[in-house]
Amino acid sequence: MRLGTPMAVMLMASVATPALAVTKAEVLETYADIAQAGYEDSLVTARALQRAIDQLIAAPSAEALHAARAAWRAARVPYQQTEVYRFGNAIVDDWEGKVNAWPLDEGLIDYVDASYGGATDENQLAVLNVVANPSFTLGGEAVDASAITPALLEGQLHEAGAVEANVATGYHAIEFLLWGQDLNGTDFGTGNRPWTDYAAGDSCTNGHCDRRGQYLKAATDLLVSDLEWMAAQWAEGGAARVTVLADENAGINAMLTGMGSLSYGEQAGERMKLGVMLNDPEEEHDCFSDNTHNSHYYDGLGVRNVYLGEYLRVDGSIVSGPALADLVAAADAEVDADLRDKLNATMIELGQIKTAAEAGFSYDMMLARGNQAGEALIMGAVDALVEQTRGIERAVTALGVDQIAFEGSDSLDNPNAVFQ
Repeated sequence: MRLGTPMAVMLMASVATPALAVTKAEVLETYADIAQAGYEDSLVTARALQRAIDQLIAAPSAEALHAARAAWRAARVPYQQTEVYRFGNAIVDDWEGKVNAWPLDEGLIDYVDASYGGATDENQLAVLNVVANPSFTLGGEAVDASAITPALLEGQLHEAGAVEANVATGYHAIEFLLWGQDLNGTDFGTGNRPWTDYAAGDSCTNGHCDRRGQYLKAATDLLVSDLEWMAAQWAEGGAARVTVLADENAGINAMLTGMGSLSYGEQAGERMKLGVMLNDPEEEHDCFSDNTHNSHYYDGLGVRNVYLGEYLRVDGSIVSGPALADLVAAADAEVDADLRDKLNATMIELGQIKTAAEAGFSYDMMLARGNQAGEALIMGAVDALVEQTRGIERAVTALGVDQIAFEGSDSLDNPNAVFQ
């Protein structure tokens, strides 16, 4: 692990330095070090979010709500870079649904607009509104929700009724409670929850402000404890680190599986192309806050981090070491150069989406039917991610590891099925 090298130097070195003779064990140590740093940074920023939310609940104001929203956005930066550890690491996959599940039926949590509709055959709990109801029936049994606690959210509400859309915990439940519904469709604008939704007495809007604060605090405290647990899994002696280091070939396979599956089925397919096909802002990853452009960008950066063996921490230091790129370059320098080019091309395309969104052309506007400029921006990144996946497949072949089946998506593999 090496800290403190300027980012510009690192990026130049990653392109210009000849491949070093490194071992799989060294590469996997770097992989685990970056995971540990990423989850630790996710925890640091989640604790900052926790402090901002405690302040909002203790002394509600427009300024306190703004600060909590800013802390939520900051917390997404390191977390999204850890998503590349999904798909190849069972410990992460078994846990991830608690912290980043989407999309969600937000009516489970709090009030929604009348246009949201009611319960459906698919989800009888779509408008349960836990904030407004201190008791309710779940699975034929009475539930005492007079106190909204992490245990209630995690143990009884999350994926209640075995419905994945009943997301009661994690970043997106918190996002909804900070922003509220985004009712702007594919026009510009985020959710517009007023700070008075957390006010006391006669200043309270939309009712049940004390319980809304309870829910927000419970969800945030649970997020912090979940991230504490995952950071520990990647620390020295942690189960995730031990598992990935125990079998070198399986560890390299996990790295490539995470890179390819996130690039292809998850990001290019489910998170991006599907939204374009449906022209549906509900398919945005961070739909309440209109932060999707950042979510996509940092997902892409996470893939690049793993391949090049370098991660920029939130304190400005760098974690780096022997990289998967070194192994690929030693096996086939052309394949390595090609994959580097494709990773850079993807980041350029994702960066264009990010730049346009930050200038006012928000991601939900890009999804509007007939918006050719928006579709071109998104599909440019989708195409780059698909090409990047082809480069990862070539790296798999060059390294001679077991054949890997990356996660797919109907939007990419069987588009007609999307509309059936």
